[in-house]
Formats: sequence, structure tokens, C-alpha cells
Amino acid sequence: MKKTVLITGSSRGIGAGAARAFAANGYNVAVNYFNSEKKALALAGEIGGSAFKADVSSAEQAQELINAVLNRFGQIDVLINNAGTALKQAVISDVSEKELDKLFAVNVKGTFNCANAALDCMLTRHSGKIINVSSIWGVSGGSCETAYSASKAAVIGFTKALAKEVAPSGITVNCIAPGVIKTDMNAHLKDADFAALKEEIPLGRIGLPQDIAGVMLFLASSVADYITGQVLCVDGGLTI
Repeated sequence: MKKTVLITGSSRGIGAGAARAFAANGYNVAVNYFNSEKKALALAGEIGGSAFKADVSSAEQAQELINAVLNRFGQIDVLINNAGTALKQAVISDVSEKELDKLFAVNVKGTFNCANAALDCMLTRHSGKIINVSSIWGVSGGSCETAYSASKAAVIGFTKALAKEVAPSGITVNCIAPGVIKTDMNAHLKDADFAALKEEIPLGRIGLPQDIAGVMLFLASSVADYITGQVLCVDGGLTI
């Protein structure tokens, strides 16, 4: 029986890369989107998956998303909490309360909501993998990224706590902290910015969505059954 993966925020960027990778490895893929319907539907058509609209920052919509995926595929073996948002770099005094609330609503509440909703079916089967996406700024903090760093650090804390909570039920919870990845989220960076970043990265290149997707596949596989509560920095050595 084919396994099923639900990837939130998977219409583009890291999520889309993960969707393609899991489909290529024989998974049923549930593509989640909120705004990018055309891209999500095109991706689902390309990989033979299904697209589901939901604002994961809403607990009600997150539960409806999980229910819809279960109705379509029968189970969820892997949940990847990838949906996220960011701000342009700004000093703390330039971050508004509205911007802060949005960051935490999507990055933290979205992760909490989907994990909470998906756990019912995983606990029943005593099996499941939850993979959360943080950031290297959640690990080390980023100057002029205080709000974003705080939201992504919260994802790490949530990962470690939930891993302990559900481990007795055979469920693993891990976290990936990507470095600088070439996605729409970093589209505002100029060539000079990328060149400067490359000089700081020991491997000498900007990461690609498939670099993250490969680690997701590893954590979702049986090879990683004894790994839980961990944070894997996939950053070309930037945080060494």
C-alpha cells in the first residue's frame, strides 16, 4: 500500500520540491496551498497528487485539511509542516505588531494546528512521522530577523516537546533548519547579496529545494525510525 504525505505550503519553493521528490519515491502526495491555487493545481497534476486549500493558521481549517486528506487517501503517514512566511530584513523597532502576529500565526500556530489535527490518526495506528521546517535563524538567530528568528525558534521548541510526548506511541517528530535556499522567499535578494552569502557558506553555493527534500525523504523513511526530537541544519555548513 502506498504511503501518503501531506506537505503544507507546497505550491512552490521547498514544499514543491518536496512534493516532487516524494511523488518520485512512490508516495501519494497531498499538496496544500492557501493563495497559489493555479500553481498548486499544476503541481498536483504534474505529480499525480491532489491539491487541498487551507489556511493552516486556522485550527478549524487545519482540521478540515486533515479530514479531506484522510477522506481522499485513507491515512497520513507523513506530515511535513512546511507552510511559512517571512518579513523583509528590518530592525526590531520597524516590526509592527500585525507583522509579528502574522509570523507566529503561520509559522508557529500553523505547525501546531496541523500536527495536532494529524495526530489522531497517527496515534490510532501507533505510527507516523512529523517533520517541521524551521530555519537556521531559529537555531542561531539572525540580525534584523528578530521576529522571524523567534517564530522559527518556537518551531524547534515545539518539535522537541512533541517528540517526547508522542514517542511512546511510535511517532517521530523532527525538524529541518534550512540555510539560504533559492526560493521565492529569497527572491528579494540581489545577485550581490547571493554572491556575499556564497562566500560565507563553506560548501560555496546557495541551497536548492531538492537539498531539503532529500533530508525530508530520509526522515520519513524507516532508516530514520530511531531518530526523533532532532534539528538538522541543512545549510552548506553556514552554522558550523
